[in-house]
Amino acid sequence: MLCTALVALDSTIIATAVPSVVSDLGGFSQFPWLFSIYLLTQAVTVPLYGKLADIFGRKPVMFFGIAAFLLGSVLCGFAWSMPALIVFRALQGIGAGAVQPMSITMVGDLYSVEERARVQGYVASVWGVSAVIGPTLGGVFSEYVNWRWIFFINLPLGAIAVWALATRFKERVERSTHRIDYLGATLLTAGSSLLILGLLEGGVAWAWASVPSLLIFAAGAVLIVAFLLVERRAAEPILPLWVFRRRVLIGGNMVGLTIGALMIGLTSYVPTFAQGVLGTGALLAGFAVAALTVGWPLAATFSGRLYMRIGFRDTALIGGGLALAGAVMCAFLGAHAPLWQVAAACFVVGAGLGLMSSPSIVAVQSVVGWERRGVVTATNMFCRSIGSAVGAAVLGAISNSTLDGRLAHPPAALAGQMPRSLDATALVLGSQGSGAQSAAATYIRQALYDASHHVFLAVTVVAVLGLGALLLMPRHTEQLTFDRRGTASTESN
Repeated sequence: MLCTALVALDSTIIATAVPSVVSDLGGFSQFPWLFSIYLLTQAVTVPLYGKLADIFGRKPVMFFGIAAFLLGSVLCGFAWSMPALIVFRALQGIGAGAVQPMSITMVGDLYSVEERARVQGYVASVWGVSAVIGPTLGGVFSEYVNWRWIFFINLPLGAIAVWALATRFKERVERSTHRIDYLGATLLTAGSSLLILGLLEGGVAWAWASVPSLLIFAAGAVLIVAFLLVERRAAEPILPLWVFRRRVLIGGNMVGLTIGALMIGLTSYVPTFAQGVLGTGALLAGFAVAALTVGWPLAATFSGRLYMRIGFRDTALIGGGLALAGAVMCAFLGAHAPLWQVAAACFVVGAGLGLMSSPSIVAVQSVVGWERRGVVTATNMFCRSIGSAVGAAVLGAISNSTLDGRLAHPPAALAGQMPRSLDATALVLGSQGSGAQSAAATYIRQALYDASHHVFLAVTVVAVLGLGALLLMPRHTEQLTFDRRGTASTESN
């Protein structure tokens, strides 16, 4: 729970501080990279950490992750420009890639299927506490101190987590000879990075059908294909392909993709909507996001009792329906909606995600033994992180394209009163005084509403896809067994 708090607090505290960061460092068009680069480095390192955890144990991997995360936090706090902050966020992501999946894997190691729901409810409650503390601290630091403290606050929490892990967690690992699939890890990292780059900058830095865009997507696709070929022949693949051949694992991993995209879509753009469109402060915008991460642990704790009665898939389907309902509520928010409506929509989505996430993770873990639990858990977290990274890129492209179109063609009366750059949004993000009430600011506020509305419509589409993914999961799980070569087969459960 202490280790999870590192990632949870960082996830909730930075969203409300983005307007202050943009106001200080500039680079509104680059701000989606604060999320996507973090999620990208987190995603591509998770499979490697999962494999290392099955070889060397969970504890050393967790120690490394915390160290990398804290180093990245210190550097983020001293960032002097948006590009520098983006680079240091990448280092934070490398650490987070170990912390979050190892916490969930350790729960799977220590507790039975019946107990995991209750314990995962405790772990999920960390997100609920962070949902209140994080946005509050983010708003306080942004408005009254300095946004840089949102990163420095990680240091004392990390120190406590290291002490607790070193003194309280014991594990016994059987040592044996293993080979690490470094080539596969390199190809996966490079291919995913290029695809994310193409999605994020397409339509902004270059046209979608331009030569740079086509070359980047082509190179990324070639590297991913090469990665799949390498994994088929690797003695110990970093991401074994059998995890994509079983219905329970396929369904669980696709659910992870949609959960990641839904989370990043709302946590990234609800604060911008609340501050830039509705005109609230960072503190109130943070409480709107907090509703999302409060609903999640409450529903996750309740899901344990539910899935023991009606099964993993049916419980998750109820959650998928709630997530879709909340996404539709977001899509119908008006330009003058009261903040409580924003918070209510976020709470409904959070409750849905709680009922989707816990059953799908427990189902995935329940079909393998200890020696492969790290891999399947890491794969599920990898899919969730990829969903968040791709979601941040696609939703960022939708937002930037909408804003670019609105700012490129302002009314004739405003043509000479505001810059063409997306940094014109600083007039309504974190600004005070007469500039925030000008005609140009009013137009920019409407442009931000249009961009946010398009993002929320895309989030609704993702929620529909999540329901479709849940239908792939079987009503009953299958126990996977492995021969000496590592080939998977099934046994009735």
